[in-house]
Amino acid sequence: MPHTVDPQHPSAPPSSPPSSGTRRSRRSRRAGRLRAALCASAVSVGLLAASAPSPAEPLGLGDRLYPHLGNPGYDVRAYDLSFTYGGDNSKPLTAVTRIDARVTENLERFNLDFSHGTVRSVAVNGEPASFTTAGEDLVVTPETPLVRGTPLLVTVRHTSDPRKPAENRDGGWVRTTDGLAMANQADAAHLVFPCNDHPADKADFTFHVTAPEGYTAVANGLPAGVERTARTTTWSYRTAHPMATELAQVSIGRSKVLHREGPHGLPVRDVVPAADEKALEPWLARTPGQISWMESKVGPYPFETYGLLMAQAQTGFELETQTLSLFEKEVFTQPGYPAWYVESIMVHELSHQWFGDSVSPRSWSDLWLNEGHATWYEALYAEEKADRPLQARMKAAYGASDGWRASGGPPAAPKPPKAGQKIGIFRANVYDGAALVLYALRQEIGADAFQRVERQWVGTHRDGTATTADFVRLASEVAGRDLSGFLRPWLYGAKTPPMPGHPDWRPATDAG
Repeated sequence: MPHTVDPQHPSAPPSSPPSSGTRRSRRSRRAGRLRAALCASAVSVGLLAASAPSPAEPLGLGDRLYPHLGNPGYDVRAYDLSFTYGGDNSKPLTAVTRIDARVTENLERFNLDFSHGTVRSVAVNGEPASFTTAGEDLVVTPETPLVRGTPLLVTVRHTSDPRKPAENRDGGWVRTTDGLAMANQADAAHLVFPCNDHPADKADFTFHVTAPEGYTAVANGLPAGVERTARTTTWSYRTAHPMATELAQVSIGRSKVLHREGPHGLPVRDVVPAADEKALEPWLARTPGQISWMESKVGPYPFETYGLLMAQAQTGFELETQTLSLFEKEVFTQPGYPAWYVESIMVHELSHQWFGDSVSPRSWSDLWLNEGHATWYEALYAEEKADRPLQARMKAAYGASDGWRASGGPPAAPKPPKAGQKIGIFRANVYDGAALVLYALRQEIGADAFQRVERQWVGTHRDGTATTADFVRLASEVAGRDLSGFLRPWLYGAKTPPMPGHPDWRPATDAG
């Protein structure tokens, strides 16, 4: 997820220019977890609305940080997304979104998250449905009320607009030099397609992308077919594991897809600007070894493929989109970045495939589990491969931690973002501040027990969602004692607790 690196920050390379660094269920079956949040502010969304009962209201799952995201009443099983790109990334794409869901409570109408396109029609279980808007929701009223436990098949014909939706609003489509890519974290997938836009409701995905001759389209998962006509090509891709909406990725550009083999025969594919293949190859060749290194720490790679998408765009961040991580091309071509630093960024996004993608946060307050772990393995890789001491980085983080907590909140209770600024929760407190929590845990229970926690975490919750409470519970089980009293101040305290094994460490305000 977006994370601007400060050269004075302990994770930044010495003498490097200000730059971008790295950023990042079991599907919930209990409708009791879903509660309405009726406070979402209205925005202009340009939807053509058919008649629907009034008043329609925006809903949400009540997430503490993004109360408007997600919707109650149904559980999405699968998305089938079709996009037609005309060759101009300043014009809307024609799109069809098909949603396969199951109704979890009796519904006269239901909401989808969608706010940046024109809806042309909605069908529910094969029959035309009425629709209107409320806040950033598309409110759908089927001809027949929906009964709990029954299938829900929704087809929305719409446009998907790559232009920036509003001032100070981030995310959705990224316009590249030669086409488009996606960056939906944390609350922007619904700027691209109608969905239940919350990581608590993971689903399978199928993509169909049509583009003119000369373009290549790639998406999450593995290829599922190619259809060519005289002037266009349609590429299809399908995921083999459930995915959160914020991790969806579609690349359309004048690209080349490079293939290599990873550990255990894992297919590794990278998407690069065709003209830059030779310059980028030395970096891309390192991915299989990085995957092997991560597997040695936490166990088997959790997905069907992996690779890097090199975007010709200035995004200000890198992003762990599932099976195909998004990178700015200039991260690899900017001469000011040391090689060890670039590799650590690669490992950061790779480690998210375990922490954040396979095991997704049940709520956005659990973000530290994503970013803290990715930062941890980024730092550990730099220590083992480039002699950048982990302890030195953690000591520097300890000194800054009280300031991070004051400005951004404690790691497991980050302060809400400003309206419309999705990257607002991606602060230092959930990166190095959260990695510091993991370091404290390792100091407290020992390296062997800590590694068992890590392996069991990704194994137990693979393809699902999990919470901070789940992590504390697992750590306690592995350690053989209740760690809630130890971890609570590290996760939720306004001040940084004493570091086990390092009584001399002091917050910066206490130094001297």
